[in-house]
Amino acid sequence: MGLVIGIDVGGSTTKIVGIENNQIIRPMFITATDPVTSLFGAFGKYLHDNSIQLNDIEQVMMTGVGSAFVNTPIYGLPTQTTDEFTADGLGARHDIDIEKLIVVSMGTGTTFVKIDHEEIVHMGGMGIGGGTIQGLSNLILKTHDIRQVAELAQQGDHTKVDLLIGDVCKADLPGLPLYATASLLGKAHSDSAQEDIAAGIIVTVLQTIGSGAVLCALNTDIKDFVMIGNLTRMPQCKDVFDELEGLYDVRFHIPPYAEYSTAIGAALSYIKGKVKK
Repeated sequence: MGLVIGIDVGGSTTKIVGIENNQIIRPMFITATDPVTSLFGAFGKYLHDNSIQLNDIEQVMMTGVGSAFVNTPIYGLPTQTTDEFTADGLGARHDIDIEKLIVVSMGTGTTFVKIDHEEIVHMGGMGIGGGTIQGLSNLILKTHDIRQVAELAQQGDHTKVDLLIGDVCKADLPGLPLYATASLLGKAHSDSAQEDIAAGIIVTVLQTIGSGAVLCALNTDIKDFVMIGNLTRMPQCKDVFDELEGLYDVRFHIPPYAEYSTAIGAALSYIKGKVKK
């Protein structure tokens, strides 16, 4: 099999990856003002930077909301689309040897996809994600630069703005240790430090997503959650998800290339025969 290109086309950001002989070839992303510009910019740069010729490519697979804007073959190459939830599931499983899990795709919002062996089912989602961090940060911190917010948050302490069980109780409650959150941003006030507010905003979003994932698994035997998408790059992920693991007796996994998992899954949908070749 020749090189298969997977492309996850967002509104203005495109992620692209090549897979050949089950090996991932240097993922990259491009940001532009619109999905078509982003797509073709990413495709051209990817081929140039990796010295790939058009005749090296067997198939191009697209997914994502922006893929609807492209309805012709890319540079005359065989081009197909696959649904985003299938791509999420296949991409998340690429380096995770677990048969039953829930994929948590953390982008602008969040989606939940259940995998039971070969079955991939979209469970739903929530309107909380990177867009929430950007919006709240714009309102409160006067910046929507998520990297700047993450750096600011590393200097802060979310427990100064989050109300913990330990703030209202002297001893653990059943299933609720003193470090557990009683109310996200429940201690925030008008003169809270910006660093603490930034930390509180990020923890609010990550903890809500993690708790939502756990609730999705109620009445199942699923204990494993694979986190993918741009928010996995947040340095606060490890602490937040480690704490939730202890609280709920579950496991959160962040695979290699987690932010590119949907693009990887798009390529795998062709390789694994999930679309008509």
